[in-house]
Amino acid sequence: MTEKRKGARSTKDIPANILDQLNRGEIESVNLTEWLAVDQKLLLENFLLQNSRKEYLDPILGAVSNLKKQTVNTVNQAIGTGILDEILKHNDEGFFSVVSGHTSDLVRCWGTYMIGRNEALTIQQKLEQIQPFASDFHFGVREICWMAVRPDIAGNLEESLSILSKWTAHENEYIRRFSSESTRPRGVWCEHIDVLKQNPGLGLEILEPLRSDSSRYVQDSVGNWLNDASKSQPEFVIEICDEWLRENPTKETQYIVRKALRTIKK
Repeated sequence: MTEKRKGARSTKDIPANILDQLNRGEIESVNLTEWLAVDQKLLLENFLLQNSRKEYLDPILGAVSNLKKQTVNTVNQAIGTGILDEILKHNDEGFFSVVSGHTSDLVRCWGTYMIGRNEALTIQQKLEQIQPFASDFHFGVREICWMAVRPDIAGNLEESLSILSKWTAHENEYIRRFSSESTRPRGVWCEHIDVLKQNPGLGLEILEPLRSDSSRYVQDSVGNWLNDASKSQPEFVIEICDEWLRENPTKETQYIVRKALRTIKK
């Protein structure tokens, strides 16, 4: 079974048959090495041919070739946006379900940008539609999905924080983690949210419910959120951490506080 593979530690060690299956979209990647090794342009060609949409290929590849810098993330975004443009042009919105439910994790990643770059959707609609991707079992899809909607979150911050604060009570740890990770003041591989860097207190409606979360995945995100904030507002972070430890010194909270204060204590 694919999910039982451990995956190669370097690209050169990926078996040829596995790489071929990845590029044909027949299996998921199982680690970062495989995820980075997938030829997204080849995967796109195979995917479109398999679904009788060859006419979409050249315009999307043209957009990819026009990128100033081709990385796994920029190519991912360009392909997802390109598919969105094509389905809108061809009145082919039903094709989204094929993308979003595909076996390949990279194809599902494209689906997140079909949501994030759809200007016809409100921020509430984008977040509603992105939630299934936030709970995806694949690490790559979970990371790409918050990046796909982060510009909209930043541009509609008050409404987004209000919506995402409700996600903190969700039974799925991946969805709870999305609420924190997508709003980090500095984040990873993305633009900063300057408002939260200067006024991190706005994020407390998300952070407070998660301060003793049982999931280490969520704890890491909350700790990293506060560590981001500590680089511009250290006094705020120290005060919040002290308050949390006074009020609820669980082992989960203590772990979050250690991560939150790591830059300050260097």
